[in-house]
Amino acid sequence: MASVVANAALKESTAMFRATVKADVLKHIVEATSTLVDEAKIHITTDGVSLKAVDPAHVAMVDLSLGAKAFESYEAGDLELGLDLEKFKDVLKLAGSADTVKMEYHKDSHRLVMRMGNLVRRVGLVDTAGMPDPKVPNLNLPNKVVVSAEELHRAIKGSESLSDHVTVIADPEFFEISAESDLDALNLRLPKEELIELEAAERTKSMFSLDYLSNMIKAVRSGGALTMHLGSDYPVKMEFDLADGNGHCVYLLAPRIETD
Repeated sequence: MASVVANAALKESTAMFRATVKADVLKHIVEATSTLVDEAKIHITTDGVSLKAVDPAHVAMVDLSLGAKAFESYEAGDLELGLDLEKFKDVLKLAGSADTVKMEYHKDSHRLVMRMGNLVRRVGLVDTAGMPDPKVPNLNLPNKVVVSAEELHRAIKGSESLSDHVTVIADPEFFEISAESDLDALNLRLPKEELIELEAAERTKSMFSLDYLSNMIKAVRSGGALTMHLGSDYPVKMEFDLADGNGHCVYLLAPRIETD
């Protein structure tokens, strides 16, 4: 009997989650993930929270983690929660960016209770049984570029009226994004000395969907930096920090391959 009680107590403890975090951190996580999927399985451990998700077309993937230090308070065991991201975004609209959000998982009702000041919102969770756990492929990409988000935002915004894709080149001496229509063209070329970092063993060239790339780059906050790992006609791996370095987001985006 004692062992049954002990096992029940252990199971209850591992299903616990209680945390306080700045609303802006939660908004950033949801923003970065909802560009690809409507629902996500959140893995919760004593060290923090993480998620991996692939978009329905299997073109792009997000791998996001947030350490316990990103929270103002954090108590958790091993737990999986399924979130409806659109619903979660609506809840977070009730909080200002400077507000804090207190969250607590209620196992009996399978809800996440969120407190924002005197406001309490109970959020129903999604069943995670049918949600996959995608594996992050191990890509050996030859070139690495670290560039300011501001430069990328300008190039992507300028490309949106010209085409549905952009060409990305990494060269030992420069980094370039270009787009063109039948009559017009846009080109952003940043020489090595104007980049935060450039490690290019060879010239690589790939083409990517502008819709996907635009949404991913928008998730990098103003003033931040984006690291891109590139190869010729290979997926691009893009990563950036969040929550003052206590979180990290990685995107993978498959290239568009033109056939004759």
